Amino acid sequence: MKIPTFENKPDLIDFLIENKALLIAEKKATMKYADAVGGPVSLITEKGEAIKTESVPATVTKIKVRSIINTTKLLDSHGDVHIDQLWNKSLKETKRHYLVDQHKFDFDNTISDDVKAFVKQMSWAELGFNYEGNTQALVYDSVIDKEESPKMFDRYRKGKVREHSVGMRYVKTDLAVNDDRYEKEKGLWDKYYPMIANKEDAMELGYFWAVTEAKNIEGSAVVRGSNFATPTYSVDEKTEPSDTQEEPLDSTQKLDVNELLSHYKL
Repeated sequence: MKIPTFENKPDLIDFLIENKALLIAEKKATMKYADAVGGPVSLITEKGEAIKTESVPATVTKIKVRSIINTTKLLDSHGDVHIDQLWNKSLKETKRHYLVDQHKFDFDNTISDDVKAFVKQMSWAELGFNYEGNTQALVYDSVIDKEESPKMFDRYRKGKVREHSVGMRYVKTDLAVNDDRYEKEKGLWDKYYPMIANKEDAMELGYFWAVTEAKNIEGSAVVRGSNFATPTYSVDEKTEPSDTQEEPLDSTQKLDVNELLSHYKL
């Protein structure tokens, strides 16, 4: 649905409330390629020791990559704020995860299907942002084989993959508005707004979609995505059988609200 341009925010809020059910149905009916998290590559050995990118020898045939695929509590360019725990059900039910190239989910562009996906509480400072508090990161630990994905193997080894994005489907989402005329939607604003990292962007927009459950379809290496907090966290030589375990970017960035609104101008 195309959202018209309004002269004032109350008219925009009225339109969103009136068409909320349709807008949510449209969101649930489509794939979302969520904002990328990006930043410098940090390389970590299996002993937890920091190393430089060039320390991963060109002669290796397998590397283990830890990627931040998505982060919560950040208003993204779709007008969404992902809420902690949104991946719990999907991660429990999904048996195999895939790291792919630019959301091209096919044989030719699959980087790795040897992936362990999990969520991890991390501070924004760990990810290189000047926001206060923590985020729940969707993390992929992937083993990348040079023979199976030579181009992306080389890019990761050299530290040239700086952003990631999640391909997802909405399961549960609702509208939050900064408008006292709408009790339910204002209640959601009051509940979730305090935890948003980029509060100024949310206040300027005047509303957001709180996403409380989503299905993780794939994680992608991207040149640039809609969530700017999704870096490659570590890369190291893979020498042992897969033993992935659970468990950083440029400083605070400003969301382009005009660009966000352009997503609705079909």
